[in-house]
Amino acid sequence: MRVVFTKGPGIGYEVAVHRDLGPELAPRNGPGGHPYLPHDLVHLLVEKEAGIELGVFGQLAAGDNGIFWPVDNAERTRAGRRGRSKKRAMPSRAEADMIRSETLARITVPVWEVRRGLAPSLPGYVSAHDVTPVVDRIVDTFDDYADRWHALPVGGSLTITWKVPSQSRR
Repeated sequence: MRVVFTKGPGIGYEVAVHRDLGPELAPRNGPGGHPYLPHDLVHLLVEKEAGIELGVFGQLAAGDNGIFWPVDNAERTRAGRRGRSKKRAMPSRAEADMIRSETLARITVPVWEVRRGLAPSLPGYVSAHDVTPVVDRIVDTFDDYADRWHALPVGGSLTITWKVPSQSRR
């Protein structure tokens, strides 16, 4: 699966997902939030570095539409019906992976900001105990991608390939 982040004005951006499994998805606008690390890019890097298989991007690669909509109107209607008719509870593995992705995203961005000198100290909800080897690895990855993202002009893109961790070990 390829994920394309296209820089918009200010802190805006668009995300497009190109995958082999599931219907073609329409690009969507991202929630913004950071001039160096767009929110969805943070999740992709967190999930990739931490080996989270059923987070946001693992579920998309597996064919789930997540927060995207199919391009095809007929498929969009079918997806809407399936969404209303299927159980609302996520399977426990996916739920645990989503929680881990959110938790690591909340920890790693402020750790990265402090290390880069963009923030004077960690927020109260992040302690030294939270800074594990996985967090360090993610923060190191942020350094590379943050500089690349920040250097892009408006309309410029960054493409990242997603491989399900278990598939890349086969």
